[in-house]
Amino acid sequence: MSELRFVRLGFGEDAVEYQVAWDKQREVHAARFADEVPDTCLLLEHPPVYTAGRRTADNERPLDGTPVVDVDRGGKITWHGPGQLVGYPILKLPRPVDVVAHVRRLEEALILTAAEFGLETTRIEGRSGVWVLGDPVEQRPALGGLSLDFDPRLTDEEFDPRLNGPEYAPSNAGQRREDRKLAAIGIRVAKGVTMHGFALNVNPDNVWFDRIIPCGIRDAGVASLASELGRDITIDEVLPVVEKHLRAVLENAELKPREIERETNPTAAPTAAPSAAASA
Repeated sequence: MSELRFVRLGFGEDAVEYQVAWDKQREVHAARFADEVPDTCLLLEHPPVYTAGRRTADNERPLDGTPVVDVDRGGKITWHGPGQLVGYPILKLPRPVDVVAHVRRLEEALILTAAEFGLETTRIEGRSGVWVLGDPVEQRPALGGLSLDFDPRLTDEEFDPRLNGPEYAPSNAGQRREDRKLAAIGIRVAKGVTMHGFALNVNPDNVWFDRIIPCGIRDAGVASLASELGRDITIDEVLPVVEKHLRAVLENAELKPREIERETNPTAAPTAAPSAAASA
């Protein structure tokens, strides 16, 4: 893979509005497709905003009518805002594109980043992103005085954690010792070039996630580096570490096209969709 260029767009008081960043992504995407720029990763903070991927259900959005930006990435609804480091790697991949392999590389860089700060994270089968594992179910505290065998989030399709207070809030998953997501990933690939990317919770106010069903997951929550480590951590501290591990993982990746299963008809040519999406 070619050398990776980093562009720091804005943080803190200079946080970048979501639509501005989305337009910038499109601009860099077109330039990368035309080989006018190298592989590029945009890094930034956003002012508070909810964004919804293509698979977001109506019953996962804010109940109070808070505006949501519908985007063309994969995945479901999430929040971006102060204290969260957002990265948009815009990379040219070989075709047919292996979207899952790209997601796994982003996960690996973020897992290594967390480890450098002393936090062990992992992947969870079927749930993309970077996770802090909770205690085994039998060791977790009961909710509302009930055994976890009767956790309504798992047995009642109509149960809505947004209506049931802090006891079920995603931001309190650490107190409940449940699995919690440290970094979300949602991407789009068009013309063989990636867009969108990752959101790493450094020191945000995770209460913002309580208005939605983050990533459509009802039985887990959200985490941050600061809350898990019990100390202040800033975006400025995390930026160079994220860049180091993204560079190491992405520049040294052995990129291969996705393998296509050949049809039994020897004359049938495999086809690949012009764009694809994957999500957290």
